[in-house]
Amino acid sequence: MPTPRLTLTPDVSHGPLDGAWWPRCDALELELPSLIDSLEPDPDTTVRVTVDPAEWPDAPGTVMAPGRVIAVEPTGPEGETHVISLDCGSVGRWVLLVVPPEEPAGTAARLLAAAADPENPLTAARMLALAETGRLEGTTGEAE
Repeated sequence: MPTPRLTLTPDVSHGPLDGAWWPRCDALELELPSLIDSLEPDPDTTVRVTVDPAEWPDAPGTVMAPGRVIAVEPTGPEGETHVISLDCGSVGRWVLLVVPPEEPAGTAARLLAAAADPENPLTAARMLALAETGRLEGTTGEAE
């Protein structure tokens, strides 16, 4: 599997998001192993992933990856849309914007950069809405 298209906030979490992930397709069982592998958890680390059921309606309860089983759970009603949460035990926990696979490369690149910006306070839904209208540039510091 190719390297995931992923950006992470350097050093410290900054608010609603810790970065962004742009999967190549909507098959979570194909995309998730390389994403988890890029975060470098120890093979013995328990990995739990929470996904938006609207975005991943056919998500399996577990995903097999080389040397591990990844537990996948749907978010509850209070969960944010377009987000994936990854809990890799002692390695860390990340909340990532999921850029839709069909997003054009230029828009996806802007979303990846904005989500990893430590000064960006926007939620995933807000960033996607701004990207859709072409107004994602210059959003750092904008309040929700």
